[in-house]
This record gives sequence, C-alpha cells and structure tokens, in this order.
Amino acid sequence: MKTIATLAALTALGIAGVTPVAAAPVCLNTFYIDSSHVVDPQTIIFRMKDGTQWRNTLRTPCRGLMFHGYTYNVKHTELCDYGQSIRVLETHEVCTLGSFTKIAPAHA
Repeated sequence: MKTIATLAALTALGIAGVTPVAAAPVCLNTFYIDSSHVVDPQTIIFRMKDGTQWRNTLRTPCRGLMFHGYTYNVKHTELCDYGQSIRVLETHEVCTLGSFTKIAPAHA
C-alpha cells in the first residue's frame, strides 16, 4: 500500500519516469501551399504543391470564414498550428489555428 501511495505521489509530481511529452508543432511552409479550401466555419484544408493535404481544425468556429476570404501573417515563411491566427478579410474577425492533420490521399 505504501508503494502505491509513493508511486501516486511521484506521478503527481511528474517524476515517476513517465512524463507526457508535448508533440512538436506542425508547420506548413507557405511557399509550398498551393491552395486552401474552407470546409466549414472551423475547418480549412490546405493543399500543398506536392499534392499532400492538411486539415486545420480551428480552436473555435470562425463565422465569417465561410463568406469572406482570410489572410495570415507569418514569420519565417511558416504557418504553424496552435497559436497562430488568421484574420477574416471583411469582418476582421481573428481566429486561432488548431491542430494540423495530414489527410490520407484518396485511393485511385
């Protein structure tokens, strides 16, 4: 019983040897983005010049995204998930990117 309590205490402190590791951010080089498509107020698909596609699920819905274009500012030519924002052109609504997920290619 003492061993279980000690292990629980070490785990709570994050020193039990198994510490969750944050995943590295996914960044798209803007020079290789061929096009993008707004699927719904919370989803954008980015098609790369090599044919790969990435889905970004915004952290919250961005209502104006469906009707107006958007723009983004990047540093070092990369558009990265989690924390980077986009701005809707007409409404100036600011929306934060969520995670990028690579979309499996369609089978021919």
